[in-house]
Parts: sequence; C-alpha cells; structure tokens
Amino acid sequence: MNDLEREIVKLLPRLRRLGRVLARAPADADDLVQLTVERALTRRGQWRPGTRLDSWMFRIMKNAWIDESRARTRRTALFAQEEAGENVGADGAAAMEARLAAGEVERAMARLPAEQRIAVALVLVEGLSYQEAADVLEIPAGTLTSRLVRGRMALMAELAQVAP
Repeated sequence: MNDLEREIVKLLPRLRRLGRVLARAPADADDLVQLTVERALTRRGQWRPGTRLDSWMFRIMKNAWIDESRARTRRTALFAQEEAGENVGADGAAAMEARLAAGEVERAMARLPAEQRIAVALVLVEGLSYQEAADVLEIPAGTLTSRLVRGRMALMAELAQVAP
C-alpha cells in the first residue's frame, strides 16, 4: 500500500460522514464512498502532492453524488429506505439520548435544500474553511457563505422548535 492509499484509508470515516449527508441512507452512503474511492484510485494521476487530499476526495464525492442523483432521476429509482433495527444491540439512557439528539439534527439537515445541506456538512461537520468548501463545490466563496448562513438559520429554527 502506497502513501496515497494509506491517506485515503484515513479519510474513510470523513468520507462516510459526508456520504451520509448527501445520500442520507447508510447503504447508499457506503456505495457513494466506494464509488469515490474507486474514482480517486483510478484517477490518482490527477491529484497533486502538496494539495489537500480531503478537498480533492470531497470534490470527487460531490461530483459522483451529482452523477448518481441524475442517473437515479432518469431511472426514477429511489434511495433505499433506511433499514429498521440499524442500531439493535445498543443500550443505555445516555446513548439513547445522544442518538435521539443526533437523529433530530440528521432529520433537520435532511430537510435542508441540497445546496445548503452540503455547505453545512463541509464547513460545520468536516471543518473545511469557507474557501476550501467553495473550491470543493466549485462556487464563489460568497455563494457558499450565503448558503451556509441560510442553512444554519434553518437548522437553528427547526431545532429550537424540537427543543423541550
């Protein structure tokens, strides 16, 4: 395994997290991660050492997601439903409360328009700078900022309605 492959393996948890934001269903997120890694490995010659591998991989994922979304629309196929019992076996009140809170955030994120959802995921979840996220999405930084602001405001408003 070479250095690039090792670095890609280290990115897998972050890729899966972003895949969940984009695809929503765990199985579809896993498929998106697999497609992203496959594309990265087949196009490894396009990556330039000294640049951020995570940004390059996120851009590949974003483009793969767009390609897949368009193909699914043409086929009129739907993402698979989330399987019931995904978290069977986990117990404990604190773990349950954390899952419920995370679920509320996930549902609120899922209701955001796609442009806002991916902006929020790249900056707030993945920790990219505004400019890095704008580069991944191939949009001006100002456009990213407005999407991020609208996404944050929508999330805060929705989560405030759910809070006790």
